[in-house]
Amino acid sequence: MEYTQLGRSGLKVSRLVLGTMNFGPQTDEADSHAIMDSALAAGINYFDTANVYGWGANKGRTEEIIGSWFAQGGGRRDKVVLATKVYANMAAEDADWPNYDRLSALNIRRAVEASLKRLGTDHIDVYQFHHVDRATPWEEIWQAIDVLVQQGKILYAGSSNFAGWHIAQANEAAARRGALGLVSEQCLYNLAQRDAEMEVIPSAQHYGLGVIPWSPLHGGLLGGALRKQREGGGARSTSGRSADALKSPQQRDQIQAYEDLCDKHGVDPGDVGLAWLLTRPGVTGPIVGPRVQAQLDSALRAVELKLSQEFLDSLDEVFPGPGPSPESFAW
Repeated sequence: MEYTQLGRSGLKVSRLVLGTMNFGPQTDEADSHAIMDSALAAGINYFDTANVYGWGANKGRTEEIIGSWFAQGGGRRDKVVLATKVYANMAAEDADWPNYDRLSALNIRRAVEASLKRLGTDHIDVYQFHHVDRATPWEEIWQAIDVLVQQGKILYAGSSNFAGWHIAQANEAAARRGALGLVSEQCLYNLAQRDAEMEVIPSAQHYGLGVIPWSPLHGGLLGGALRKQREGGGARSTSGRSADALKSPQQRDQIQAYEDLCDKHGVDPGDVGLAWLLTRPGVTGPIVGPRVQAQLDSALRAVELKLSQEFLDSLDEVFPGPGPSPESFAW
């Protein structure tokens, strides 16, 4: 496994991030534990989750599964850089009550304590804002974070789904307080969805945030969706982003060209989608969210795959990026 710094911080993290969103809803506790053991054995030390994972009546369940894995000992917690998120409404399903969501100082405090309890740990390494909260001033958010850092309950702060100007706003507010600010940004970024290159990634690079792409295969679209359809598999290609994209003849032709290019080079499309992200400026590592062990094994191959400049140029021809702003939309 390769490691890199998380943005401008001194924290070393693996170039693949283990996403846990499927733990609970799609993968039972025993299999989730086995996948985490395998990830750790392979050198993946960065685990990502969120307080809301588990979803619906089971929100919080994913953190509980991670907590029960930590409880097995063996240095599991000490070896893991643990990241979770705050924003979603965590009130009981039958309770319509204020201050159980977003980024008020009250909810941040409440959410941290609840996550720590579910995770069975005394601190969170990277505490991430799952979404921007337009109603709460950054002065309030950073004051709440400063207290948690002083208490040793969190070490770093990160963002997710922020626009470029939100990153700038957040870190300028932190700088006025003499605080470190955000050290990472999770964003939707992959070969088929490159809008983050316009402003989010340049902003992250300017302020020293490590970029953590989520949905690196765009809901399975970049994982050989058309080939799997022909072979009678690929359940993910029948729903979500993948299905929506394949309804468009233009995008379907684009994916076919991508799969043909991968076949020409004798490589798996899913491996290429991950390996491409590892070549992108500012990217720390993509989030891989395996439901089964085989998906983790596939993701690990991508770290070893080196793409030639010719191959990278061909990928740009199939999936041309938007380019930086304002040039991408001005003149």
